[in-house]
Amino acid sequence: MTETLHIDWTRCDGRGLCTELLTPLLGRDDWGYPLVRQAGGGGRGNVDIDDEYAGAAREAVQLCPKLALSISNQAPGVRDRRRPRTSR
Repeated sequence: MTETLHIDWTRCDGRGLCTELLTPLLGRDDWGYPLVRQAGGGGRGNVDIDDEYAGAAREAVQLCPKLALSISNQAPGVRDRRRPRTSR
């Protein structure tokens, strides 16, 4: 199983905490929003998390002030097609 970091773009407001904790995986755009550094990420989307960064990713999820991050487990090569959860 591969852990994947999901960014809920409807919640994110570009504070950049996740980019500070996950600098090798995420960069920032001109407004502070995270950009995926992985090949094929296209700047936006989910981020596959290596074991090396699993702790930092969990910390980013816990510390995100807008609750815009989540981690899911999925089999390698399987794309998560679920819609992001929205608050009621």
